[in-house]
Amino acid sequence: MAFLRVVRFTADPADAEQVLARRAALIDAVRGRFPGLTQTRLARVDERTWVDSWCWDSPDTLAAAVAVAHDLPESGPAFALVKDATSEEGEIVDER
Repeated sequence: MAFLRVVRFTADPADAEQVLARRAALIDAVRGRFPGLTQTRLARVDERTWVDSWCWDSPDTLAAAVAVAHDLPESGPAFALVKDATSEEGEIVDER
């Protein structure tokens, strides 16, 4: 059963390129440690608002990754650009 974690956040528009670069580095680091990260997607809602979704192979892999996410060296630089972050997690029940 696949699980999805969606994070909505804001970032300064001047930091958009760095948001993308630091997110890519974080994804690489997470995948290196947790191969259960199967897909990521990032959408820009408006100039400041982003929605980032990460799909996981199981709730256990997701929970393990979230538990250590802030300990990864790539996390600090990536999260430094993020403000007003909220997250939700849920089981994927339909894909078409």
